[in-house]
Amino acid sequence: MSRELRARRADDVLEMQRAARRGGTPQLLRWLTARSGADVLLVDSADSAASPCLSALPALQRDLVLRAVREVAARGLRSVVLDHEGLTCLVLPLDGPPGVPAPLLAAVACRPAPPELAYLLADATYALGLSRTAEDTHGLRQRLATAEARNREAVLHLLMNGHTASARQIAGALLPALPEHVRVYVIEGPPAARARVAQEVAEADPDAWIVPCPVYSGHMLVLAPARPEIPCDACPPWLSCPTVAEDCRVGESDDVPLQDTATGYAQAFHALAAARTHRRPHSSFAAGPDLALTIGLPAATAWANALLLPLHSHIPRRAQDPDRAELLATAAAWLSFAARATAHLKIHRNTLTARLSYIQALLGLDLDRLCDQAALSLALRVAAEPAEPADPTGSAEAQAAGVAGPGPRAAAPTLDGLLLSPGVEAWAQAQFRPMRTAVQQLPPDLADTLSTWLRHDAHISSAAAALSLSPSAVRKRLARIEALLERSLLRPPSAVHDLWLAQRALGLGAPA
Repeated sequence: MSRELRARRADDVLEMQRAARRGGTPQLLRWLTARSGADVLLVDSADSAASPCLSALPALQRDLVLRAVREVAARGLRSVVLDHEGLTCLVLPLDGPPGVPAPLLAAVACRPAPPELAYLLADATYALGLSRTAEDTHGLRQRLATAEARNREAVLHLLMNGHTASARQIAGALLPALPEHVRVYVIEGPPAARARVAQEVAEADPDAWIVPCPVYSGHMLVLAPARPEIPCDACPPWLSCPTVAEDCRVGESDDVPLQDTATGYAQAFHALAAARTHRRPHSSFAAGPDLALTIGLPAATAWANALLLPLHSHIPRRAQDPDRAELLATAAAWLSFAARATAHLKIHRNTLTARLSYIQALLGLDLDRLCDQAALSLALRVAAEPAEPADPTGSAEAQAAGVAGPGPRAAAPTLDGLLLSPGVEAWAQAQFRPMRTAVQQLPPDLADTLSTWLRHDAHISSAAAALSLSPSAVRKRLARIEALLERSLLRPPSAVHDLWLAQRALGLGAPA
């Protein structure tokens, strides 16, 4: 071999490596085609797949390639050259792991074939083998990452639907184990930024669970173990990384028990809305205690059990009908995510509509009305709370709450009765306090807009008609209210149910 030919081959090998780095196997095949003037492609040993597509070749070239591939497979040859009707076909196997059929590099050229074609293909087999190995490894890593993300999403679904024991079992196999109390973070940002933050979280807190949000594609969830020894206002180290400050928004919940992960997610989502509105990288949940805790669990549980009794006692008539757990999960997901509940539950929108109709019929509610939505939302939240033990003395307080004692069982309280409980009025005033404290700096019509919107079942078009405004004007006002309250109103999960209950409680407590 002459020195000039050796130098040319060395240059070609360098160009192959550059092409493989730029675009992998497809780019390298395109470079080989341009360099040799032949049709160059990869075919597997079963002649069933090719890159570029084998069917794109004229019939004569395609038949010649298939004949050469069959020759290699049948005779176990390391290379084959076939000539037919003015065409030459060269086929060489790529390097690959032992025991795995290697793809074949094929080239079809007009006769006489360029003398350097055989050298070019022989040199290309090594670069193509490395490129395909790297691509296969990358694909395997992606499939493993996808499987890991879906497994973690399954655990998240179980937690959001209240199946804590099952979530613990699966998490125990996947590791790390789930803690007793968690702090939920919702991270919003571009995919690359979320990936960098996920790495920071994994390095800073190996016990944290990092889960892609199944509802919002631009969100990522972090379930971090609650650290009682760390002050509540102390930020974890990963929140200080430049990626969070420059490219992301983070909402942080309070420390919540594991069975209240759904509550923690809603808190973090509201905090994210505040961070987005105030253009700051991080915000913590700023609202007060849950209404169910303010009312008192015995009374709230008695009311919730009475409201949900048709669902709790539901027995499907057919095997394919949704059972009690599916209906409860559907109701909770729809109240939290509205139409996006289909992504959370992994069901078709027609299935969601049918289940909601069934739930309405069972409970005797109209879920188009905000008052019925708020009542069901509160009942489901109460049902998720750990029940307090019943008073064994059968006291008047326990009977009034509907808790069983030795004496006769009292009727369950009504929702209005619960909203008249001590402390509820103060809770309701706290929901609107940010607006009232800023009343000097606000237009007086904001409070009226919020009240009208709530009275019209949170329908912007109906509220706009009642206020003689355009829907866009109402939406802008609600966005300002959202910033003041630091709660999400226009994107689910929304604070609209709590605000309706607060407005109702204040209306019941107002003097006639």
